[in-house]
Order: sequence, then C-alpha cells, then structure tokens
Amino acid sequence: MNTGLVLDLVLVLVLLWVGWAALWSRDLFRGIVLFIAFGMVLALVWIRLGAPDVGLAEAAIGAGLTGALLLATWGALPPGSGTPDGEDEPEEDSGQEAGETATGGSDAG
Repeated sequence: MNTGLVLDLVLVLVLLWVGWAALWSRDLFRGIVLFIAFGMVLALVWIRLGAPDVGLAEAAIGAGLTGALLLATWGALPPGSGTPDGEDEPEEDSGQEAGETATGGSDAG
C-alpha cells in the first residue's frame, strides 16, 4: 500500500468525521468551527484530486469567507442562543433552595 493511498484514506475518514461532528454538534460555536475545519479538509481533498484551483476557492470562500460570516453572525446573537437549552454555561448548584438567602433564612419576611 503506497503512501498516497494511505493519505487519501486518512483524508476521507477525517472528512467524514468532521462533517458528522459539525452536523451533530449541539453547541453552535463548535459547529461553526467544525464547519470551517470541514472546508479546509475538503480543500485538501480537492488538491489531492488534482484540482488546486477548486481547492483554493474552497479554502477561500467555503472555509474563510463563509466561516467568518458565520462567526460574525454568532457574535451578534443574544447571549444564550448558541446552545439548544438556551444557556451558554451550565449553572452550578449552590446547594440553596429557592427563596433562601446565604445566611440560611427565608426571603419571605
């Protein structure tokens, strides 16, 4: 088995894995970054197929420009809209019940 065939197989496996991970990512930012990575790997595939012009266009437009637009749009979204449950960070449980203050008393007079 020659090194060219091994490289082609690795590129196919990486392309499939990155594409699957980008589609099934539950975090919007992670999905965008994986989309950019998918475009870069796809550009390498086009170069290996003997089409460097298509590979360069894929890298510039598919990964670069589209990725930058997606990141700019993600940055303009309101906080909490980047995850399926609507929260950016998971809340830590402080161990206090609702209505209790830090001193252990109740808020209701």
